[in-house]
Amino acid sequence: MLNKQNTYPVGEKVILPNGQEAPLSKAYRNNDLLYLSGALPFEADGTLSKQGIEQQTTLCLEQLGNTLQLEGLARNNIIKLTIWLTDVSHFSGFNKSYTEFFGEHRPARSTVKSELMIPGALIEIEAIATY
Repeated sequence: MLNKQNTYPVGEKVILPNGQEAPLSKAYRNNDLLYLSGALPFEADGTLSKQGIEQQTTLCLEQLGNTLQLEGLARNNIIKLTIWLTDVSHFSGFNKSYTEFFGEHRPARSTVKSELMIPGALIEIEAIATY
């Protein structure tokens, strides 16, 4: 499973909702760290969620959790997250879903307001996990 440098991409190719292959990996392992690409709030059918911030947050975190499982990891392996919100008024709803997902686990975190590359997305979350 590991190459000599313990460095490799994780997961299948990322296919965008329009059918094109994205020029990125779901995650990338480098020794004892797993760098997870930003998760956007896509539904199971590949469409962007039209739900509110709490539901979009949960979708993003579940996607990260699914990627962690590919490497035998869990949410408690996450040590750092970066979150982009499109509206500061969403911070409270985001925090509610975030706390429900992580429970007592408290990874380091940065949260910023920014436009996102996918119109309609209210949030994007990336993570770093440890093995």
